Amino acid sequence: MAGSLHPKAMTLSLIIKWGGQEFPLSALTEDDTVLDLKHSLKSLTGVLPERQKLLGLKYKGKPVDNSVKLGVLKLKPNTKIMMMGTREESLEDVLAPPPDNDDVVNDFDIEEEFVEVENREENLSKISRRVKDYKVEVLNPPREGKKLLVLDVDYTLFDHRSCAETGLELMRPYLHEFLTSAYEDYDIVIWSATSMKWIEAKMKELGVSTNANYKIAFMLDSAAMITVHTPRRGLIDVKPLGVIWGKYGEFYTKKNTIMFDDIGRNFLMNPQNGLKIRPFMKAHLNRDKDKELLKLSEYLKEIAKLEDLSELNHKHWERYLSKKQGQ
Repeated sequence: MAGSLHPKAMTLSLIIKWGGQEFPLSALTEDDTVLDLKHSLKSLTGVLPERQKLLGLKYKGKPVDNSVKLGVLKLKPNTKIMMMGTREESLEDVLAPPPDNDDVVNDFDIEEEFVEVENREENLSKISRRVKDYKVEVLNPPREGKKLLVLDVDYTLFDHRSCAETGLELMRPYLHEFLTSAYEDYDIVIWSATSMKWIEAKMKELGVSTNANYKIAFMLDSAAMITVHTPRRGLIDVKPLGVIWGKYGEFYTKKNTIMFDDIGRNFLMNPQNGLKIRPFMKAHLNRDKDKELLKLSEYLKEIAKLEDLSELNHKHWERYLSKKQGQ
């Protein structure tokens, strides 16, 4: 009789994504709490519970409290949960200056390779294949007369390696103000060199995909990128805007598109349209000082008046803005 009154709690099967790896987890039941989950994750990854950030795990529209039982979250079998966090022994590395070979800091000077790569037939053929085969889920249709702003995610809008613990702390300062202002003149596209599931989770966590003040036209993931061969650096992955122009040429062209990324090589196929943004790193230390998006809002507003953005040298955007504001 007692067994029928207290049925055995159902065992959960979860998949935890962290550090580019997936960890299957099946030792928890619906009666276990979020804190129990975090302790299990510590055993798997070495990341302390207080250092863990579980993306997309919410209850009644809010981030889950440690005391919430997993059963009330209605998790489906093999639900994938993305975890962010740094092992205690790794914190010293996070707080230290980035290593010399970090992609973000030591992004190579690629200007001399632009011409060689941009017009190479094999690369243009790869773009044509992406235009034909890559499926875009349009979230909000292109708006007539608007320019296009393409945004990277990691280190551009969001610090994905910081030991800061909440979405608010990881988010680049003034993000929502920046996107609200940009949306007045630009359709907004998110393009990250990760998987679509990661992008969707990050945009949800940051409140970007649900903000009432602006809308995202669509999002692109790593599958929309192409690999190109450069004489000096060998094979590298890039984000060719030609994929967007090929699919939505009646709205977006070289003349009305600008792309922000913290890694300059992503502009290799479209150098005149790229603006290399300063990377937002160590969010827990720098979020009170970082005003990059605030200044770039002003730049976008200023150049929105122009007919042809490709005539600008975005490398000198601060000089251009200072000159215009001084007039």
